[in-house]
Amino acid sequence: MSDSAVPHVVSIGLSAAIVSVMDERPRVLAVHHRGMDDALPFGPFDPLRHRTLESGLRSWVKEQTYLDLGYAEQLYTFGDRGRHLVKAGEGPRVVSVGYLALTRAGGELKAPDTLWRDWYGFFPWEDWRKEKPRIVAETIAPALKSFVKAAATTAIAEQRRERVRLCFGADGSGWDEERVLERYELLYEAGLVQEAVRDGRSDASDGVPLGDGMVFDHRRILATAIARLRGKMKYRPVVFELMPPAFTLLELQRTVEAISGIRLHKQNFRRLVEAQGLVEGTGKSAAPARGRPAELFRFRREVLSERPAPGVRLGARGRGIA
Repeated sequence: MSDSAVPHVVSIGLSAAIVSVMDERPRVLAVHHRGMDDALPFGPFDPLRHRTLESGLRSWVKEQTYLDLGYAEQLYTFGDRGRHLVKAGEGPRVVSVGYLALTRAGGELKAPDTLWRDWYGFFPWEDWRKEKPRIVAETIAPALKSFVKAAATTAIAEQRRERVRLCFGADGSGWDEERVLERYELLYEAGLVQEAVRDGRSDASDGVPLGDGMVFDHRRILATAIARLRGKMKYRPVVFELMPPAFTLLELQRTVEAISGIRLHKQNFRRLVEAQGLVEGTGKSAAPARGRPAELFRFRREVLSERPAPGVRLGARGRGIA
């Protein structure tokens, strides 16, 4: 049989970036098998068993992780050739529909081979809450300068220089916390992440890859999810899907900071949230381990019908690489 006569088989998979926040750290549910990189929960779509893609996602996530998903939204369809193959030419073409899911579940997981991972372990250059990550100045900036210089033509070098400026805030342009996927893809093209080494890119670095790797293209899917969540919480109140029914304003601020990767001014944040009518007092107070009791608030669901874009706006962006 000629190559042209071989049927083109496409398998539809479902991948889920399931996010929670615990102890001021953003967590993503990972599947871990000894000797392998971590994976996002994923499984096949069964057109006979699953009425919709989302119902399929919820069904097998429940089976594999024992979690009942709350908020979930479709991210993107990932279908690059070879994205899901161990070796070139093996198996059908796998097209994966990625989802972002949010949950308040933060306790010990009962499902085998699952664990909560701090997503900054996969993207250590994304956490600017304390200061500019050392990995940016010490490793990424010099490596990207070399990537620009290695360009085959002046035009390509200029394109790379502009991408570095936009992605990492070079030349004083400022850090944009939403460019998570663009930063990861730039680092991949520069050969600085494990997936580039694994995929056999000729320009992949021989040094220590940046961040923990994931199987297949799951780190790219996770980067897409983080970027979506960072952007969406500015115009939709999705952050409250990660909060308990009652919370202090400081707890809300720390959750927003954990997701965005940037530190916010306490008083400005309080004024912003109250002025936008996102929360209302419960009339109760939390009993902290030390200091004065803090007032407890809850999300005002009425805001969804009051304004078209009720989200949590962030402050000024930080500086990028020099």
